[in-house]
Amino acid sequence: MGLKLMCVVAHPDDECYAFGGALALAADRGVETYVVCLTDGQAATNRGDAENGEALGSMRREEFRASCEVLGVTHCELMDYQDAQLEFVEFSKTAERLVERMRRFKPDVLITFGGDGGQNTHADHMMTSMLTTAAFHWAGQPKRYPKAGHPHKAQRLYYVTANFLMPDRQPAMMMPWTLTLDIRSVRERKSEAFRKHVSQAPLMEKTKEIFERYGAEEFYALAATTEPQACKLQTDLFEGLT
Repeated sequence: MGLKLMCVVAHPDDECYAFGGALALAADRGVETYVVCLTDGQAATNRGDAENGEALGSMRREEFRASCEVLGVTHCELMDYQDAQLEFVEFSKTAERLVERMRRFKPDVLITFGGDGGQNTHADHMMTSMLTTAAFHWAGQPKRYPKAGHPHKAQRLYYVTANFLMPDRQPAMMMPWTLTLDIRSVRERKSEAFRKHVSQAPLMEKTKEIFERYGAEEFYALAATTEPQACKLQTDLFEGLT
């Protein structure tokens, strides 16, 4: 059985903006990938030509699917939580839904945001981190959610981080990275996936220089693993896994 990578994000465009290099590299090596997005992004500042929140949500769902297709994502799912309101969800119930998906998909490696909320310190990103982290641990515990499938322990949990801060944002307290991914071979595909988010064109223009300067690498921090070990620098999410 081949390797599997699961990615949990908060909004459409997170999958490419933050994780696009990792997902495209995984696809190129035949890794089965699954992206779960918790909201449809109806609260976005950039709204394209959408007349209301429902129309924007519908638009962004299609953009999300198109982006995942460019990245070679095997499975993508957009859930039904409200954008900009993740801090108010019922934590245990939401984590259970993620546990069910982890037990069904059985990922080897899980990637998501860190508790810093990403470079824009978004509260939805912070909650995505907390929910995914709990689900990562609980998915392997038989006493947690016995009706959500057979227990499964993913081997590694990584948080995305970065080697720079956004110049116009409240400075994030970024987690030191343990893994550097060289994404030059898939850099254009990551950009093409981002361009599929037509409603977010102003954001693309605003961050263009940042991508040009820092877009050759993605950085991740190893947050949990099945074996006790000292941190070491890595260049491969799947190092040592078969």
